[in-house]
Amino acid sequence: MFTDSLAISEIIAVGSELLLGGRVDTNSIFLSESLAGHGIEVRFKSVVGDDIEDIGVAVTNAAKRTKLVLITGGLGPTVDDVTREAVARVTGIPLRLRPRALESIKTRLQSAGRTVSESQRRQAFLPAGAVLLRNPAGIAPGFAVQWKRCRIFCLPGVSHEVRGMWTESVLPMLRREGILSPAIETRTIQAFGLLESEIDNRLKGIMPATSPFRLGLLASPLGVSVSLTRSRTTERRQAGKKNSRQSAMSLDDLMNDVIAKLGQHVFSIDGQTMEEVVGQRLRARRSTIALAESCTGGLIAHRLTQVPGSSTYVDRGVVCYGNRAKMELLGVPESLLKKYGAVSAQVAKAMAQGIRTRSKADVGLSITGIAGPGGGTAHKPVGLVYVGLATSMGTSTKAFRFHGEREAIKLRSSQAALDVLRRWLCDSFLDEA
Repeated sequence: MFTDSLAISEIIAVGSELLLGGRVDTNSIFLSESLAGHGIEVRFKSVVGDDIEDIGVAVTNAAKRTKLVLITGGLGPTVDDVTREAVARVTGIPLRLRPRALESIKTRLQSAGRTVSESQRRQAFLPAGAVLLRNPAGIAPGFAVQWKRCRIFCLPGVSHEVRGMWTESVLPMLRREGILSPAIETRTIQAFGLLESEIDNRLKGIMPATSPFRLGLLASPLGVSVSLTRSRTTERRQAGKKNSRQSAMSLDDLMNDVIAKLGQHVFSIDGQTMEEVVGQRLRARRSTIALAESCTGGLIAHRLTQVPGSSTYVDRGVVCYGNRAKMELLGVPESLLKKYGAVSAQVAKAMAQGIRTRSKADVGLSITGIAGPGGGTAHKPVGLVYVGLATSMGTSTKAFRFHGEREAIKLRSSQAALDVLRRWLCDSFLDEA
């Protein structure tokens, strides 16, 4: 039976591709959220490549720190899938062919008209005595082993397989062993337009050191995520140390205090993306939007149309990367381009007006800028971006200065343009408070 001291865990993501860039470890995010919702605090996360020695070190260290370890990845049929071997070596539990696992692999492959290869047969070798975790969405079986005082769960790296096995196999095991409880409450606030350090300064003093709450900040090109957590374990550790205000304060009270400090920079408090928030408000107003994009290359249109039902408010989008496209598709005067340049408030304004006039949409949104890495000057550096917004009430523009690689600048630019639109829809356009 698990006790309160076991209500902490560690996640290990296995896969060299996760260390090379281009792949995001979404499994850890999913598992962390689910664990928190069931009263298990994730204290550590690590990413390790497909090396048996490195995986072994990660598992050994994790077992010293926590008594619940979740490993994702490295259970496939190829030579670089060595999680099974690493766990067997560290724990001293030999691998054995598990007939039930092999039969499951055969059944899955036969349904697709295939037979088991020798490499796929490797996947049926699991540590002796391990609990077999059925994979409802894939081939690779997972397993759970008890080593010393640590429970180790090994799951595949494919996201939808992890989710299926977590729900069907892992959660029921943890529930039977008494570890699950609604011990952790979490709120997340999404903000844009402030640096992480600026948010940190605004929130200083909002919680004393003896508070049962924990505040976390995570910056990304899409803004800053502010997480607020209340753990019963933390609360017990702080028993007798809290002041009366913090003792009586709820997590929702604290969330409202944070929102008041961050003002209009807060765009979501329930996990919604910026495009979902904007889409919801456009739909509520029964307004339509047309887009004229230069430096973002259609990214804003892509994000808006990722939201189901967006056809009710997205009218069209134009990628006008070159000057000729801006003139031909939007009617931007050549004289304006020559006088001010493509990256200017004047051209952003003309682009927004042009797309709105041609589409007859309620809102015209434009963006032009320098995404880099080249093309910048002393007066117009890389990262300079202008957003234009045209409505029946007139046209406004806003300038931004972003830093980072080209991809990050494009993503930040798309978020900034959507935020300009959000603020207008909230009747707080260009409000810096």
